[in-house]
Amino acid sequence: MPRGDKSSYTAKQKREARHIEQSYEDRGVSAKESARRAWATVNRQDGGGKKKAAAKKKTTSTKRSATKTSAGARKKSAAKKTSTSRAGKPATKKSTARKSTTKRTAARKTAARRKKT
Repeated sequence: MPRGDKSSYTAKQKREARHIEQSYEDRGVSAKESARRAWATVNRQDGGGKKKAAAKKKTTSTKRSATKTSAGARKKSAAKKTSTSRAGKPATKKSTARKSTTKRTAARKTAARRKKT
């Protein structure tokens, strides 16, 4: 596929690009620059052409590797679930809690000193 080929874009993406291009031209931008900006905007919004490539015949080895990957993904998601606390919030480090306690203690001491004077 040569550079600049728009065949992999859907009809909706092409319509959006035409609309964006027209609005740039209405603002006084040149036709070439407005086309460039329009397609850049469509790419930014959608991540490029959304039309799927021709379906390729899958081999059994491809299916096996896909199954292994999904099994690995399941293990990772299960590990993440166990690392969270019961409330569904991520577990915090103990050192973080100590730091906040230290800050609170210092603030209380300061407040107590102010009350005494």
